[in-house]
Amino acid sequence: MPHVDGVEHRWIDVGPFRMHVAEAGAGEPLVLLHGWPQHWYEWRYLIGPLAEHFRVICPDLRGFGWSDAPPGRYDKETLARDVVRLLDALDLDRVRLIGHDWGGFIGFLLCLQHPERIERFVALNILHPWQTPSLRGLANAWRPAHAYLISTPGVGGWVLRNQPGFVRTALRLGTHDRSVWTDEDLAAFAEPLREPARAAATVALYRTFVTREARAMLAGRYRSLRLTTPTLLIFGERDVAIATSALEGYEPYADDMRVELVPDAGHFIAEEKPDLVRERALAHFAAG
Repeated sequence: MPHVDGVEHRWIDVGPFRMHVAEAGAGEPLVLLHGWPQHWYEWRYLIGPLAEHFRVICPDLRGFGWSDAPPGRYDKETLARDVVRLLDALDLDRVRLIGHDWGGFIGFLLCLQHPERIERFVALNILHPWQTPSLRGLANAWRPAHAYLISTPGVGGWVLRNQPGFVRTALRLGTHDRSVWTDEDLAAFAEPLREPARAAATVALYRTFVTREARAMLAGRYRSLRLTTPTLLIFGERDVAIATSALEGYEPYADDMRVELVPDAGHFIAEEKPDLVRERALAHFAAG
């Protein structure tokens, strides 16, 4: 497991599986939810600075990092319920939250379906859940090409198990400044996904979205739910997987949400712009 100074590790029983949690600091709780293909180590540049202000809690979502990888469909509402079970196990009634990529989408679901548990939310490089069908959206459908490959029966699992260069390339292509990655960083994220159970979890994560969740979202699955949690979405404009146009259209569904575009950052903004993310997050949390 990678090392970050000041971080302690433990495993929490959240019902159907054990969840690995990396923790640092003390005080009010702040939960950080990673995205694909990462785990708690995504937050290595932010844990220390944020732990000066909060008790920082970085779980590995089911199927990632050092959490168990039980079989199943890996729909995002189930992953959100996992986080609620973690909060219950830790006796945390209400937390601040930062989420990136799938962790950001899960964060939106937590705010929509369990608003009493989330005080304030910072999302990083993820689309909001109120997407609508459009020609522009169709024109950008090529962007998450990795999702289609991973979802392909027989192909996605084989690539993850046998071609670690695929994950490494996805990380490099997802950043504007590719010098942020060391070989050790890339290995830390690519190697766990070579394990058969974790490769299967990633396939289930994307296949569930491509075949079921995306269609439900476009059909209005979340349009009856209102975002009451104060939310800041920070988005690197050089994201190759998500177009900035996907950030539009949230206004009718959110009481207090702002979007900040960062022109010289890509998808993995926590690595490219950790100081900016830290400053914006602390200001957003302090506003509450």
